[in-house]
Amino acid sequence: MSDVNLINNLWVILSALFVFIMTVSVGFLEVGELGKRFSNSLIKTLLITGIAIFVMAFIGFNTAFAPTIHGIIGNPFYNGLFLSGFSTNSSGILTGVWWSMTSNYFNTGLTTGTYFLFEAAFASVTLALVGVVALHKMKLKAFIIFAVIYFILIWNLPAAWIWNPTGWLYLMGVRDFAGGLVVHGAAGIAGLAIVLKIWQEEKKKGFKISPKVLPSINQEWLTLSILLLWVGWFGFNPGSVLAFNNEALVVVITTFLAASTAFLSTMGFKYWETRKNPGLLYTVNGILVGLIIITPVAGFISPASAVILGFLGGPLYIAGEKFFDKQKWFSDPVGLFPGHLLGGIFGLVMVAFFTQNAFAAVSGNSNLPNGLLFGGGFAAIQQLGLEILAVIVVGVLVFVISYVTLWLIGLAMDGIITDYD
Repeated sequence: MSDVNLINNLWVILSALFVFIMTVSVGFLEVGELGKRFSNSLIKTLLITGIAIFVMAFIGFNTAFAPTIHGIIGNPFYNGLFLSGFSTNSSGILTGVWWSMTSNYFNTGLTTGTYFLFEAAFASVTLALVGVVALHKMKLKAFIIFAVIYFILIWNLPAAWIWNPTGWLYLMGVRDFAGGLVVHGAAGIAGLAIVLKIWQEEKKKGFKISPKVLPSINQEWLTLSILLLWVGWFGFNPGSVLAFNNEALVVVITTFLAASTAFLSTMGFKYWETRKNPGLLYTVNGILVGLIIITPVAGFISPASAVILGFLGGPLYIAGEKFFDKQKWFSDPVGLFPGHLLGGIFGLVMVAFFTQNAFAAVSGNSNLPNGLLFGGGFAAIQQLGLEILAVIVVGVLVFVISYVTLWLIGLAMDGIITDYD
């Protein structure tokens, strides 16, 4: 078993704290885009943080990251409830290196406590992204019940499949560096289940179209939110190397280059379309789409590739926004679908095009082939097929479990939507 690596642990703990900032920052983003009448979004994101830490410690960390049962789900009882409970032995939280952080797997020497904190932060911010489509249309108690199931199964199964080294998709060769699918894509898919259930209940109330929630920009809150989210991504992507090494520093550069380029691209393409100043909303969404697209590939690519992906993010976001805005059966003013769903899936597929093995190897992915644009050939085509397979199976899984959960919650409390005219 590997020894504890104190430098790596310090790096990942700091990264986890940056990621935890992001959950509440999503609440700031909602208030910034929708106005102070949505200030309850802050309570919602604080609740998400508390529930995430509690449920992940209770059992969710095991179902996602313990050795899996047939590659499907982590053993719920592997480390005991609440991170081995009162145990003080060497395999517990006090001194033990988590099994997948040993020399047999990722060899980063992270303790159980460090790795738990990092992954609980990821789970927390993922549900915060899902929650932006609740828009005060969904009962808070219904959302809280959904959150508990989310942190036991809905988020955890994709994590177990793709991030756990005994997960079936990981063993097949699927790679998603920091969560293009596990975080952003899956959040968008769970959000689709929420808006579908809301729309079905709205139709029963006699609505012909879903009541729209329109943006109401608060520049101070919106600026604060993007500042904190951008800084939080410093932990989100570089921390996902799970070690403090040269590749972690490269990931800092690729992350910030992609965000900056996507911001410029989004503003430029929107100005070319309208001949008007796009304004703060497109500034924020441009930065975000760059951060989202780079997330699944940040540890596999060069800085120059990050610039190209960031440039593509601008037209991708604008086209996605137009498509989703045409839909009359849901509201998505904060941009879960054109940003996180579309951007996350796009970034994941780009693994098969832009990966350079020299970068991937330093981030612990030495078996990842060069992408199609770097001479990967048939191996890269196989990688493309694997990434698409992951999108399909994770998409079906997350949507079905999310919708069934919401349906059962609706049965128990006479619907999930609030009373509104």
